[in-house]
Amino acid sequence: MTFSVAAFLAVTFTRALVATDSLDPVKAQSTYDCHAVQLLYDTPLEIDYSARPYKTKSGVCELVNLSSDGLTYSFKMVSSTSLTAYDVKRSIDRLRDRDNPSPGSWTMKNVDDVIVTDERSFKIHLKDKQHVFPWMLTMAYCAIQGKNDESTGPYKLKSWWRNYELVFERNPDWRGWALSEDGGLNAFNEVRYIVVGDVSTQWLMFLNGEIDILGEIARDNWSSVMNEEGRLHPSLEARGIRLCGGAPANEVRYIGMNMNDPVLGKNKKLRQALSCAFDFPRWKLFYNNSICEITGPVPPTVEGCLTTPFEYSFNLEKARKLLKEAGYPDGIDPTTGRSLQISLSIGRPTQDSREAGELVASFFAKIGVKIELKFQTWHAFLNSVNKGNVQLYMMAWVADYPDPENFLQLFHSKNKSPGSNRSCYDNPEYDLEYDKAMAALNKEDRIKHWHRCQEILREDCPWIYTHITRNYTLVNSRVGNYIPNDFPYGHEKYYRVLKK
Repeated sequence: MTFSVAAFLAVTFTRALVATDSLDPVKAQSTYDCHAVQLLYDTPLEIDYSARPYKTKSGVCELVNLSSDGLTYSFKMVSSTSLTAYDVKRSIDRLRDRDNPSPGSWTMKNVDDVIVTDERSFKIHLKDKQHVFPWMLTMAYCAIQGKNDESTGPYKLKSWWRNYELVFERNPDWRGWALSEDGGLNAFNEVRYIVVGDVSTQWLMFLNGEIDILGEIARDNWSSVMNEEGRLHPSLEARGIRLCGGAPANEVRYIGMNMNDPVLGKNKKLRQALSCAFDFPRWKLFYNNSICEITGPVPPTVEGCLTTPFEYSFNLEKARKLLKEAGYPDGIDPTTGRSLQISLSIGRPTQDSREAGELVASFFAKIGVKIELKFQTWHAFLNSVNKGNVQLYMMAWVADYPDPENFLQLFHSKNKSPGSNRSCYDNPEYDLEYDKAMAALNKEDRIKHWHRCQEILREDCPWIYTHITRNYTLVNSRVGNYIPNDFPYGHEKYYRVLKK
């Protein structure tokens, strides 16, 4: 039997991702998990692929009514799905199960009950008003599994070789194909995720045609991608490769502080000093000027971001002054007589992350603080953070939906780790302002409380805000209908094979 590699590539979409830990919706805890989960399973609602500003639309369910008190959402199943209201309830109840805690359980903490009114209709009662609740139903955590956990989405799992590759095959019975303009006939028959953590290796594979999309451009390869005018290099353009995006992402990159740590948690001056020591201008050069500064927990891409100057931006003189006030003059720990030593945990021990960690260590060395770098696999890193076995940790929060609440819920005490509040931040004043925002009757009042939340966090410094990326993506010439999106999970269902 002969096999044509060219024919295989013509119908298989391939991308590189970090290893997926779980295909179970309620266990998804990284963006890599979410990519796979939302290929396999439909969600109750979806984020519209092409609409800007972003908005929700029907998934397997249609939102038909919100009660006048804002506490009861009524849904009905769309006619194109064979899933029932009972399937939805079963999946949401799994997410709410306290005996089997999920990293996404925070999305359903406000749910009082899910009531099936008939096979095609159900209601969700909330304990308190929650203006973002429909957004939560677009997330991977809420994806609906069929009976016996079968796939309900555009693709089925074909094979999974852990830490190497995931392969999905097109689900011919998926409801969405018939609703698309081409009936899904030009969709990719297979989607392949290969585990390649090193961005330089990803770059070489993209140039060789082994992967179809490159969502992260290695620093060392930046000049090979972009010319001096900030445009795609002519050599790539000649091959039909497209450069998409470039806008700031809906995300926050940060160095988190474990607020339960005896050194960091009770010493606000120390946290402020570390924030002032972070040299963003040098950090930006490290990333080839391809990143943007951020001065708080809500990115400027989201309405409600606080835009006033940040008191603890880079300032070495101020950092040294604050460090002295914190009890560590010139960085000396009075209990040991030596430099204060703090550990920084980093997932994915790639060359790039090692260089980034060493650069951060050099920033803090300028105020006399010694950083011990701890590199772990992604899975081990997440476990360490969730269990509080870290001091500083480097991480990112990529928005689940475009609302300040999605970022600010990361600091509410009710969401402490192993929930989304991985720094275990606990401030009653903050919680009160957050709760007032959630109960606000209109957007203007809500934003006032969101601003106050951000002011509190900027003063307490449970995070060092490092940057936000610009969403540059390189796309292979054979991939059609690619639209840059901040919420790209399961979007391979929209991509089409371009015929040459």
